[in-house]
Amino acid sequence: MKFISTRGQTEPHSFSRAVAVGLAPDGGLFLPDLLPDLSLRLRAWSTASYAELCMEFFRLFATDIPEETLERIVHRSYATFSHPGIAPLRRLDQNLHVLELFHGPTLAFKDFALQLLGNLYEHQCAAGGAGINVLGATSGDTGAAAIHGLLGKPRTAIFILYPEGRVSPLQERQMACTGAANVHALAIDGSFDDAQRILKEAFGDQAFAARHRLSAVNSINLARILAQCVYYLHAWFQLPAGEREDAEFVVPTGNFGNVLAGWLLTRMQVPIRGFRIATNQNDILHRLFNTGEYQVEAVRPSLAPSMDIQVASNFERFLYYAVGEDSAAVRPVMERIQATGAYYFPKLERDIFSTSRADDADILHLIRQTHQRYHYVVDPHTACAFQGLNPDRTSVVLATAHPAKFPAVMRQALDFEPTHPSLEELKSRPIVKHRLPADVSAVKAYVAAHAV
Repeated sequence: MKFISTRGQTEPHSFSRAVAVGLAPDGGLFLPDLLPDLSLRLRAWSTASYAELCMEFFRLFATDIPEETLERIVHRSYATFSHPGIAPLRRLDQNLHVLELFHGPTLAFKDFALQLLGNLYEHQCAAGGAGINVLGATSGDTGAAAIHGLLGKPRTAIFILYPEGRVSPLQERQMACTGAANVHALAIDGSFDDAQRILKEAFGDQAFAARHRLSAVNSINLARILAQCVYYLHAWFQLPAGEREDAEFVVPTGNFGNVLAGWLLTRMQVPIRGFRIATNQNDILHRLFNTGEYQVEAVRPSLAPSMDIQVASNFERFLYYAVGEDSAAVRPVMERIQATGAYYFPKLERDIFSTSRADDADILHLIRQTHQRYHYVVDPHTACAFQGLNPDRTSVVLATAHPAKFPAVMRQALDFEPTHPSLEELKSRPIVKHRLPADVSAVKAYVAAHAV
């Protein structure tokens, strides 16, 4: 299988090359040249363990990696999870399920992709004999998960940009208290969108990216999206057979990557009925799917900081399919969005997508309500998904992070703080971070000075 750019001006790449590059040289995002039809495989896959399912899924895409090597990488990646089910599905009432995605090493859904991606990078370094410098931007959980996927791995360095003062204290500690020499936590004076802009500009300098062997861990990296497809499929198999084709996945999201992964399965003929996009007060996706208007506004810091995003970078992958897989049609739309921050889409898949919005007051209310009604504690991002649920249909809420990562919000909502041993241990460690302006030249200079 080959991987092509959404903008159509990059030669097709192998899986390993697309993973190593991350962002296509033409500024687009990689996608498979042809999505496989999974419909005839679903029965055989339905009883597989999580690692087995991931292996079966990835063997369709990672065709340039020997199967025994891929199997070793996959099984090693999910051996770090604390729950034997990896992604257990918990029923809260007759029609409501929660897919717990916080049992990985950093207690967030990003671990599903980034443990795997870290092991893929390690394999590539060993096979090619050269080092790799990983550059990422985070609004909270991506950075910690990426760092823990590469922690101490030889011939690697990881540079994570995050907005100073706009991630939770424990999220920052997960990035800045590792003590690993190959980890660089870079606090940017700006928003996540500033960090993401710097990331894209750095990769856009192709000479710089090639000279320092840069790779991306953000959800612009296709391996991230493919790895996240697997937990939707695994959850779908955990549902009673009679509920599967009527189920709606309810997805807290800011960057569109998480919900895109599930939607891609429908392009592979998995009969998922729909997706509900749950946003916080930075509601660009809520506005988009209700009005057709993509309009970037100023980021408003919230109680759900990982969703404090106004530039949904993965929307470009959805756009590629929405315009009939026509790269020539994608380019002017993205140019317009990048130039003006706005675009009107007269047709969107509103039959498969619905949306909701929760501001900070809603988040606190939803945390309390969920605890009172179901005796279940959710983090502020997952709380957004409980807004406007349809009680008459099967809903699968994606629980994206452990509530202990957000003690101040939980105390405000519930008058107590959930804890987790791995987070408690971090509190005594020194923070090692590097403060930088929201300027690509400053970031490039830092990377150049510390790259492997």
